Amino acid sequence: MKRASPQFVVQVAVPSPLRGTFDYLPSPEHALPKPGCRVKVSFGRQQLTGLVTGLAAESEVPAEKLRPVLAILDDEPLLDEHLLTLYRWASNYYLFPLGMALQTSLPKQLREGKACTLATPMVWQLAKPADPESQPKIRSKHHRQILDLLGSYQTLTGKELSALLNKPARATLLSLQEKGLVEQVPMAAAAATAAQVAEQPLIPDAEQASALATLRAAKPGFHCFLLEGITGSGKTEVYLQLIQDVLAKGRQVLVLVPEINLTPQTIERFSRRFRARIVAFHSGLTEKQRLQGWLEARDGSAHIIIGTRSAVFTPLANPGLIVIDEEHDDSYKQQDGFRYSARDVAIYRASLLKIPVLLGSATPSLESLHNALSGRFQLLSLTKRAGNANLPTIRMLDLKLQKTQAGISELLLAEIAATLSANQQVLVFLNRRGFAPVLLCRDCGWIAHCDRCERSFTLHQHPKVLRCHHCDAQRPVPRHCPACNGTSLEAIGLGTERSSSYLAEQFPDFPVLRIDRDSTRIAGKLDALMATIHSGIPCILVGTQMLAKGHHFPRVSLVAVLDADSGLFSADFRAQENLGQLLTQVAGRAGRSDTPGHVLVQTYHPNHPALQQLSAHGYGSFARQLLQERMQGRLPPFVHFMLVRAEANKPQLPLDFLRELAEQLQKEAPRELRWFGPMPSPFLKKAGVFRAQLVLQAPKRSILQKLGPALLKLLETNSMARKVRALVDVDPIDFS
Repeated sequence: MKRASPQFVVQVAVPSPLRGTFDYLPSPEHALPKPGCRVKVSFGRQQLTGLVTGLAAESEVPAEKLRPVLAILDDEPLLDEHLLTLYRWASNYYLFPLGMALQTSLPKQLREGKACTLATPMVWQLAKPADPESQPKIRSKHHRQILDLLGSYQTLTGKELSALLNKPARATLLSLQEKGLVEQVPMAAAAATAAQVAEQPLIPDAEQASALATLRAAKPGFHCFLLEGITGSGKTEVYLQLIQDVLAKGRQVLVLVPEINLTPQTIERFSRRFRARIVAFHSGLTEKQRLQGWLEARDGSAHIIIGTRSAVFTPLANPGLIVIDEEHDDSYKQQDGFRYSARDVAIYRASLLKIPVLLGSATPSLESLHNALSGRFQLLSLTKRAGNANLPTIRMLDLKLQKTQAGISELLLAEIAATLSANQQVLVFLNRRGFAPVLLCRDCGWIAHCDRCERSFTLHQHPKVLRCHHCDAQRPVPRHCPACNGTSLEAIGLGTERSSSYLAEQFPDFPVLRIDRDSTRIAGKLDALMATIHSGIPCILVGTQMLAKGHHFPRVSLVAVLDADSGLFSADFRAQENLGQLLTQVAGRAGRSDTPGHVLVQTYHPNHPALQQLSAHGYGSFARQLLQERMQGRLPPFVHFMLVRAEANKPQLPLDFLRELAEQLQKEAPRELRWFGPMPSPFLKKAGVFRAQLVLQAPKRSILQKLGPALLKLLETNSMARKVRALVDVDPIDFS
């Protein structure tokens, strides 16, 4: 029975793996903290920064055992009620502690309890002349460049101007300020003016105009639209024109992109179109930059917020629209810790805020496509490429009939040569980095493998090292076989390093640009590679899926896919969907201007039904066929999964833990629930720990959600809970 407390109780979410909120007494020296404010509290033997989620008149804990709040860190809430509700929903849906969820997305300075302020940022803008006729004449080229930039961008910091000019701008700015031509003002004051259009919109074609008409005709409130547009069909132009409407009403726009490497080009495209304050959120920011953008979004100074997954939790002063570009991308699903789907959280957030959300993709996920075909989302279609561009032709190269070197067939080599001779660019796609995935001894069969993961090391040549792509362990490349002391060590298989080295030997007069996670680790390297590509010079791009999505390469007329077979025979039921998306996206980089595009797909199975369907009828038909197969096979999106994984330093412990859990679940589970396992995970050992899993399946999400609290309680009370690390993944996309 609850025991009444003599005063209000403060409910606080703290960064702890323990679930729920914790009750504290108000500080006797301060007024009651408001929900959404940070407080300093005692938690065990620590002092932690927590967030107030609510106030209550009573507590289940006796009043004499409650500790007081030590300090209130904010006068006004950091998070409004809508955002608190969103966090609560995400915490409950994904079965993750609320305090830890808050910790994953707040800027570090706020998590550490530091002041929620920064020095007021200043920006430069054009000054309004008192007498336009008496304006001094501008003869300096440098002066004119700065005035033109401020005319285009509306406001810029000194650092941004220096970066755009590629030389210091401060002295020139001070000179222009003395002439009364520019002025420096606080960023918030500059952003208070409405965003404006800097570059006139393109004239939409018939399909774009139809999509825009539907979007504009929607009644105020929550609507979810899926824009299914083939590659190069002008989805971004639809986004931009819809965003223009929202900005004209004084509202903010949140734009999600899947990868950090897409953020700069998106910002550049939006900056050309709008004179508006645009802030970015991604993992490449400093903590100061992250906090600055967070504060600008929260107080309304930022008009457009562009970011990767975690940006979905950014506070917004006046939200009007959420756009999710490349909505199908797996990057939107967090794979560790707080395992949320940014796409699904964004849709729920839009429903809370009663604003529209627009999902866009050339290759929609089967979940989103099913929602659109069943009427939950409204489907908009773009079936033609914008302008004069046509879809590329797709041709299968049967590797059984071709000789290859470094994965490149003779016919493909000839096609590359012809494309370069025509002053066009070539994109060679291989979704495997490194030089080779296996180092093998030809004498005894020894394979270099990672003991921590029981998977083969990948051989890298620059620098020369064996690296595990699962735990990042490294080892020097041996000169002799450790097992037989033989010298017949051979690199087996393909990686981007191997193929790019071979192409550089074959085409010494043309740049060969390798673009993968290894080649772009150094800051600025990706920008430099992209600058070379966009210069238009004939070159060969060799890369992984970093090149497959969202990029506009007007000079690429040939795309070559070196290994299309990896997704054809996988045990993962999502493998063919992922293969279709990847092949369609990478093929879509070809022929995006007036030059016709060609795609050559190297495969040992040119007659495979999936490849034939994709090449002949495109992703739309392919995806709808997969939906029929999923329905017949009782697979998502027609059923729903929850994955329980257990990890321990001994192979038997995770299985025993999950067997006990399954026996206890049988007493709680409804009859509609099915489960598979417990069983060893396909990826049995990773980073030194053994893994096992239990997969729960239900025809409705609500069944799994009702089971959630009981499942969490059983995980915490399991007799082996101290020896095993357990995690729950709701709506998993990775079963390995």
